[in-house]
Amino acid sequence: MNNVIIGLLGSRLDHGGLGRRRWQRWRPSVSLLMHAAFPVHEFLLLYLQEDEALLALTVQDMAEVSPETKVTPIPIVCDNPWDFEQVYSQLHDVALAQSFDVEQNNYFINITTGTHVAQICLYLLTEAHYLPGKLVQASPGKEGVQGTFQVIDLDLSRYDQIASRFAKEASDAVTYLKSGIQTRNKAFNDLIAQLEQVSIRSTASILLNGPTGAGKSQLARRIFELKKQRGQLSGRLVEVNCATLRGDNAMSALFGHVKGAFTGAQNERMGLLREADKGLLFLDEIGELGLDEQAMLLRAIEEKTFMPFGGDQPVTSEFQLIAGTHRNLFEQVRQGAFREDLLARINLWTYELPSLKDRIEDLEPNIEHELQVFTRKADHKVSFNKAAREAYLAFAHSPRALWRANFRDLNSSVTRMATLATGGRITEDIVAGEVDRLMRAWQGFQVDAEANIGEALLARYLDQAQLQTLDLFDRLQLSQVIHICQRSRSMAEAGRQLFNASREKKASVNDSHRVKQYLQKFGLSFAQLM
Repeated sequence: MNNVIIGLLGSRLDHGGLGRRRWQRWRPSVSLLMHAAFPVHEFLLLYLQEDEALLALTVQDMAEVSPETKVTPIPIVCDNPWDFEQVYSQLHDVALAQSFDVEQNNYFINITTGTHVAQICLYLLTEAHYLPGKLVQASPGKEGVQGTFQVIDLDLSRYDQIASRFAKEASDAVTYLKSGIQTRNKAFNDLIAQLEQVSIRSTASILLNGPTGAGKSQLARRIFELKKQRGQLSGRLVEVNCATLRGDNAMSALFGHVKGAFTGAQNERMGLLREADKGLLFLDEIGELGLDEQAMLLRAIEEKTFMPFGGDQPVTSEFQLIAGTHRNLFEQVRQGAFREDLLARINLWTYELPSLKDRIEDLEPNIEHELQVFTRKADHKVSFNKAAREAYLAFAHSPRALWRANFRDLNSSVTRMATLATGGRITEDIVAGEVDRLMRAWQGFQVDAEANIGEALLARYLDQAQLQTLDLFDRLQLSQVIHICQRSRSMAEAGRQLFNASREKKASVNDSHRVKQYLQKFGLSFAQLM
């Protein structure tokens, strides 16, 4: 591989005089060609037009010390070498004009010469890969005119101490996003690990999908705090549940209104989008927004401008959006209830938060977390005795525990038991009372609601004659399969949920084929259900 240097002609450091005494001085651009262990095939030498005399002498001296090096002068036009915008623009144009061949050449960007502004610009262009190489810093040394040089690789992962520090910072951020809870579910841990990277590196919209109580709101707050800690946001977190917005109130709440926009609008209202300027906007249950609000939201995301309700002058707001929903927005698009273009805009980073039952191995550390939260609020420590803890965990993991509201149910349950704990100890009697309370709360709608939903699903895809031939067992099973298929983006995804236990025992799995075979028994296909 050939070595190619890109650097600026230094009007001061490269100027050693016009006579022979210049050979007694260290000149960075010339000196870089004096190292036998660092042969240079080509030197792209950038220069200002007023330095043409110095350029001619420097090129001549380069040819003398390294005749095998091809020197390519590149003029740049800059009225003020201390004007950051002008210097960056000129160097950026030079970088774009070059045809870099990274397969044949190793590129080194010399940041020794030029103004500090030029050096910073070269660094930024290298970091952004407009200049595809490593930095090189030359300096005078005991070797005299030859001096020394150091190569700086901007790939920080190559430096062990820096890489380990970055890894620790990422690990700390992941722990923060999980509220310090040592979760055990691999899928959830993988999701949070990627979300940590996206939260720090991207300002694009994030979509959090998952059932009610899965932790979407809490996670959005954690993302905001993490970005705030890193100095990426200067504004505030604005949260709104879109299910509470209806009609004119929705337009006014989100986008604001002008005075007199509607009956009762006696004063101007800023609106939530403007309140989130320079900050983060969390729209929970975004699927509940009306189509008109969706259209205005799309414009606000894309153009950062929107029209207040009743106004005729657009306003601006720079915000990052996190959207939450428990609905299948793709199904809502098919039904005409959600705009496809808005979904495409917010679907760049989508994360499916699992229910509590889907990550039941995380139940125990979450119980400990809820106890710690209660302890901080109540200012006294609360814990289970051994038998009570075992009894509660046995129930919590059993099929009787529905956890319909997911972590909200768990939070309420632990709060009730901790409040009743005399002397800070949760006893077997307290656990027994809490189990009865939960069972009564869940029992009222469990059977009827699930049966009604299942029958409605079957009626959509099977005619009455087919339904009459199905046993109750088949009706219950098929309705659940249809429900899971509708919430999945592919047969493979549906199969992973439906055959989650048996697939682990197979050396080779084909989840899609198993789903297809099952549906064909009833004359159905996956495409029909979407």
